This record gives sequence, structure tokens and C-alpha cells, in this order.
Amino acid sequence: MTCSSTRAARVPAAGVRRLTATLYGYTFLNDLVLLYPVYALLFADTGLSLHQISSLFALWSLTGVLVEIPSGAWADAVSRRLLLWLGPLLGAAGFALWTLLPSYGAFAAGFVLWGVHGALGSGALEALVHDELDRLGAAGRYARVMGRARAAGLAGVMAAMGLAGPALALGGYGAVGLASVLTCLLTAAVAARFPEHRTRDEEGGGEGNGGAGWGVALRSGLAEARADRSVRGALLLVPAVTAVWGALDEYTPLLARDTGVADGTVPWLLLLVSAGTTAGGLLSGAGERLGGAGLAGLLAGSALALAAGAAAGTPAAVALVALAFGGFQLASVLADARLQRRIEGTGRATLTSVAGVGTDLATVAVYGAYAVTASAVPHGTAFALFAVPYLVTALLLVAGRPAGRGRRGA
Repeated sequence: MTCSSTRAARVPAAGVRRLTATLYGYTFLNDLVLLYPVYALLFADTGLSLHQISSLFALWSLTGVLVEIPSGAWADAVSRRLLLWLGPLLGAAGFALWTLLPSYGAFAAGFVLWGVHGALGSGALEALVHDELDRLGAAGRYARVMGRARAAGLAGVMAAMGLAGPALALGGYGAVGLASVLTCLLTAAVAARFPEHRTRDEEGGGEGNGGAGWGVALRSGLAEARADRSVRGALLLVPAVTAVWGALDEYTPLLARDTGVADGTVPWLLLLVSAGTTAGGLLSGAGERLGGAGLAGLLAGSALALAAGAAAGTPAAVALVALAFGGFQLASVLADARLQRRIEGTGRATLTSVAGVGTDLATVAVYGAYAVTASAVPHGTAFALFAVPYLVTALLLVAGRPAGRGRRGA
């Protein structure tokens, strides 16, 4: 091999390293927000009622649902990297409002900005990573890369949990808020390092035609979903796999406390669950070899582990819940990778955002269903009951293949 060919062979590897290093840094910092573990305490200490706090959460969710699909089309029409660094700046503005002007109005404005921040990144990130890997001839690594990115995000969450307490003790909510603002600014700086190589045609009309480009990108993405059964199936699979366990994760502290442990032990059990979830993301490289039947088996096994671990009602059985969450995290990464493989047009971010909206709406539905269920039965029983949708999804994957057998196969 000549020196020139050796250099050519190294270019894609260097490109992949730059992309993945930026991605892992971005996802870690994006979740390293010290306000996350304590913002509910901030609201309560400011004097907000439980009704007011719940209304803020609803506003947050509604903002994401309304903005996600338009922001995905915007990312396809203009620049995905632009949205990835703009979002954290909006998040920084929202956290600054919370810190400097703690009041219901400021909290509401901050949640709107935070919701837009999340919507701008959802769809744009997956689309940018997939297309850049594809350009480098490494599209087959997508699931592995995104699994590690999710693990990096979870590491950021756990680091924020560990740092929030000392920061709160040293400087109160002001110190926690300032740290959160600075982290958002650093996240934006890292996002600006993302590579992005797209032609004018791929940008759905180009920057000089932003309004028309946005509409073209939106129509193009939705048209591909209407025309291709395999794309529609993959769009449905993402919320089917992601929504239930994502909603249940919010209730794991209650499940852990119901095992009879002291409140001081609950965080350790939650750390075990987080470790299982992180491991699931890290195993996505091996999971790439799973076909439709393998994914069905993964869902079924994880559902059984969830049901058994939750129903047992013992601290040791929480390990089974951690195992289940790891399986669901892996399945979520694989469902996203399946969707990315099926998208062939320029509306990748648009369609990924559609899947994200489906996940958000399904998650809200699970919240409501769980509230009704857990008011009648213990949390362990409720968790076990919510394993049933995964068994149904597994059966559909084997029998009906909801992701379709379209022109791109399994």
C-alpha cells in the first residue's frame, strides 16, 4: 500500500473519531445539568403548589410535542448543526430565568425554552450522525455509536446527581443554576464542532430559501412515510419500544421504596437501575446483529424480567428491573437504527422527529394509565402489568413484522 493510499484509508477513521468524540461530549454535557435533580425542590421552595408544578410539566411536554416536527423539518431544510448549538443556548436562557427571577412566570418561560431546546435536538442529532457516518462509509456503526451516546448521556445524569448536592450545600440554588447555565454554554460550544457535509439539494432548498425549504422538507419526509410501508412500520416501532419503559423510569423511586428499604437506600437501587440502562446502551454494537426475531426475543425477555423483578417486591429483585431496563434501552437504540436504515429521502430529521412525537404522546398516555393503575394496585404490580405491551410488540414483530418487509428487508 502506498503512502497516499494509507493516508486515504486513515481519513474516514479520523472522521469517525472526530464525529463520535464530539457526539459523546455533546450528549454527556447536554445531560450534565445540576438543576435536573433539584428543580422540583426549587419550585416547591419558591412557594409553588403541586397543581402549579404539574402544570409546568404539562407545559414542558406540550411545547416539545408542538415544536418537534417543525424543528425536524427545519433541520432538513437548513442545518442540523445549527439547531444542535442553538438549542443549548435556549436552555441556558431558561435556566438563567429560573435562577435570577424565581417565580411561576419565569419557570413557565424556562420550561418553554427547555422544551424547544429538546425539540431542536431531537431528530437533528440522529439525522446528522447517521448521514455523517454514511458519508464516511460507516453507516453500519450507527446503532453502536448511538448506544454509546445514550450511555454518555446517562453518565452525565449520574454525574449531575452526584454534584448537585454539594453545589446546593455550598452556594444554594444560585450556584446550581449558574453551573447549569455554564454547562449549556459549553454544550453549545461542543455542538458547533459537529461536522456537517450536505449539498444544497440535501438541505431541502438551501439557506437562501428557508421558508420554502422548510415546507419542502416537511412534505418530502411525510410523503416517504406515506409511500413506504416499511418506513411507517419503523416509525410505529420506535414509540412502541421506547414509551412505556421511558415513562416507568419516572416511577422507579416509588417502586424501590415499596420494597421496604429505607429512603436513604433508594438512591442506591436507582443507581443499579441506571447502571443496567447504561449497559444496554453499551451493548448496542453486539445488538446490531439481531434481526426481527432477535429483537422480539430481546423485548420478550426484558418484559419477563421486568414483571418478575417488579412483582417480587424485594430489594434484590430490583436487579431484574435493571436487567429489563438495559434490554429496553438496547431495543430502543435498535428501533431507532432500523428507522434510519429505512429512510432514503432527504427528510431524515423530519421523520425521526415524527417518531419522537409519537413517543412523547405515547409516554403521556402511559403516565395517565399508570396513575389509574397504581391507585388501585401496588407499584410492583403496576410495573408488572406494563410489561404486557412489550410481549404484544414482540408477538407482532414475529407474526406481523410492524416495521415491514419493504424494499430494505428486516
